[in-house]
Amino acid sequence: MKMKPLALFGGTFDPIHIGHLSVAWEASELLDAEVRLMPANVPPHRPPPTASATQRVDMLRAALRGQSRLAMDTRELERNGPSYTIDTLEELRREFGARPLVLLLGADAFAGLRSWHRWRELFNVTHIGVINRPGIEACIPVELERAVAARRTDDPAVIRTETAGKVIELSVTPFEVSATRIRELLAAGRDPRYLLPAGLFDDPELLAPYRAIPSP
Repeated sequence: MKMKPLALFGGTFDPIHIGHLSVAWEASELLDAEVRLMPANVPPHRPPPTASATQRVDMLRAALRGQSRLAMDTRELERNGPSYTIDTLEELRREFGARPLVLLLGADAFAGLRSWHRWRELFNVTHIGVINRPGIEACIPVELERAVAARRTDDPAVIRTETAGKVIELSVTPFEVSATRIRELLAAGRDPRYLLPAGLFDDPELLAPYRAIPSP
């Protein structure tokens, strides 16, 4: 039986920008899936975010206003300690039963999957949607390719009929936007007007974590 997949798109979203939203939106269309953006609490593989959890949630809420295709899920922020993806997915599997889950990963993140906590167990609870941007190639390690070769599919219908275990490539529009660059621009007093969703400019407090503190 076909079921509408639930796709998960995680990250620090520090801040959420139009590159994040574009990827999530296109993945939703390609998979005919509900997509939830899941802000991470303490990412195991990178420095802590500049903005607090509450501030990032406020930015996400403003960014997602006015549409129904994308939603926010804050369960990782409610967990103490590092955010391990396998823990979140196992919780979602218990919650949603046989509904297909899809973990959305950039091609570079997918290439580094072997460094993830309990990475082989991911396929027991979720499909993986690998986000590919035309012209950008990621080198997949031989061991990882061997592990996923038999799991690959190019048919979104398979994702809707099986609970977990497949890998599908999703080609999306190239949109090179860097959260690091946006933080630099804001710290320099500049206005990255068309790199961020319009809702983030409605309240000056939303972007305050990245603004330079004026000298006394």
